[in-house]
Amino acid sequence: MSNEPEELAQADDAIIGRAAKWSAFAALIAVAAVGALYGLLHRPKPKPAERVTALVAPQKPAPPLAIVPVARFTDVTAAAGIDFVHTSGAYGEKLLPESMGAGVAFLDFDGDGAQDLLFVNGTFWPGHAAADRSAPTAALYHNDGHGHFTNVTRGSGLDISFYGTGVAVGDYDNDGRPDVFISGVNGNHLFHNDDGAHFHEVAAGVGGSGHDWCASSAWVDYDRDGRLDLFVCNYVRWTPEIDREVGATLVGVGRTYGQPLNFGGTFCYLYHNEGNGTFRDVSAAAGIQIRNPATQVPVGKSLGVAPIDLDGDGWIDLVVANDGVQNFVFHNQRDGTFAEIGADNGAGYDSYGRARGGMGIDAACFRNDAAIGVAIGNFATEMTALYVTQDKPLTFEDEAITEGIGPAGWRLLKFGVFFFDYDLDGRLDVLTADGHLEQEIGTIQQGQTYRQPAQLFWNAGSRDGGCFVPVPQEKAGADLFRPLVGRGSAFGDIDGDGDLDVVITQVDGPPLLLRNDQELQHHFLRLKLVGRQSNRDAIGAWIRVRLGTQILGRQVMPTRSYLSQSELPVTIGLGSSTPADVEITWPSGQTSHVDAPPLDRLVTIQEPPPPH
Repeated sequence: MSNEPEELAQADDAIIGRAAKWSAFAALIAVAAVGALYGLLHRPKPKPAERVTALVAPQKPAPPLAIVPVARFTDVTAAAGIDFVHTSGAYGEKLLPESMGAGVAFLDFDGDGAQDLLFVNGTFWPGHAAADRSAPTAALYHNDGHGHFTNVTRGSGLDISFYGTGVAVGDYDNDGRPDVFISGVNGNHLFHNDDGAHFHEVAAGVGGSGHDWCASSAWVDYDRDGRLDLFVCNYVRWTPEIDREVGATLVGVGRTYGQPLNFGGTFCYLYHNEGNGTFRDVSAAAGIQIRNPATQVPVGKSLGVAPIDLDGDGWIDLVVANDGVQNFVFHNQRDGTFAEIGADNGAGYDSYGRARGGMGIDAACFRNDAAIGVAIGNFATEMTALYVTQDKPLTFEDEAITEGIGPAGWRLLKFGVFFFDYDLDGRLDVLTADGHLEQEIGTIQQGQTYRQPAQLFWNAGSRDGGCFVPVPQEKAGADLFRPLVGRGSAFGDIDGDGDLDVVITQVDGPPLLLRNDQELQHHFLRLKLVGRQSNRDAIGAWIRVRLGTQILGRQVMPTRSYLSQSELPVTIGLGSSTPADVEITWPSGQTSHVDAPPLDRLVTIQEPPPPH
């Protein structure tokens, strides 16, 4: 009998068994695939690798075909007797004022004709004084007229310890001796010059609220009454407690200095000189307290001010550099008030309508025509601004790229900035003092450094390829470009040779005093104006020199740069030319002429008595 059914059954069982095994195997594969897919979709994201941000500079136009002259600057800080060292008070907590530095002033405090130096200083924070050091103070150095300085701080009356920031020098009582205003954190200080050797602090109503952080300041006669008034920039609303609450940090660094956007805004101050040794706060009545129209909170975060007559009406206007919010342009209404027009006239923002981190500022007729340029040193990866008045004098356009000054300094963090004619060729050049806020910035931004070199731009006078050409090291010497934590800056003739020397301050370090050693044999006019009906310093006067078809216009204005003051006399380079005539428009509105003034030396010119 055949076994076929049984054999068939066994075969079926084998087939079923093999099918079951393959089904199970397939199921396992499916489960594994589903599990792998689930794991792939739900696996923890790997921590991204830390990477350094690369910085790419904007494109710049080709420089004009011009030969930059050789005019070297030499570091004479130690040789000249300057041994000052700035104190920020930093002890590790990183309080914001520590990062912002302090200013410097050239002044002739004893009236001997030589430019002396005053360095502003910080101090220790409460509870963190150094046991082996006396409390830091400002430092006053007397110049012997040949560029050698002696420290005369002790007993001068300026040897008072407080957290200083900026300085303004002006003869507020018209007695012929320059007085000193020093702004600071938690209080400002006015020092009267008693006898050309000693100062004493006066309570004149300009101390602020006692809770301010004031920055740059300027002596100006805004109402043309013959007395210097005082404008004071106020930075952010700051206390150590607010700073700790902000708690700013950087990845890979930890605690860092906070950004201004994390702090509230403030109002600037305007103090009217009452003529009796005191001042009256007219800030609100004068229209300089700018509020956010929606919230009514103060807008300003002001660090620098450039007093300049923008429209040639004889009344001082004020351009204010703000940090992280719009710049202000206060147009003088000639009735004791100002109108803020910066938001509408092109100088409030960059070309794309964005606010930038403005620090130092200066204004001048850099083209030797009617146009006024306002240069503002901005934060790192923001170009230096160069707002230039257009056909309408109160309308600005930022020409930093086309004039060659913007892209070259894009990477740097610019603080001090000023116009000056370093080669005495009759055209105003530009210098910026640079340095970052964060010591460890190089670990998070490729190519960025804490200490940064200054930049010098030579004015080539070109209209086609841009005025300004970056000066290379071989043309100006290595000392000028030594990396610093640069902040304040100023210029003055320290050795009486007619060319302009430079000083730059830095955070927690010595300043850099640079002697100008150019040997180009250019002529110059050097004028000190003395007002009678105008304020005695003639601050705000305009000097216009005719050279052929050009008019060189220069304003008497020591307030320049960041937290600093340059010398009061005005030096005007002439190149190989000689001027036909000089016209002076005094702050009083009176005009006088000087025919064939002496060249290549200091000349003092007094304002003529008013006509009867």
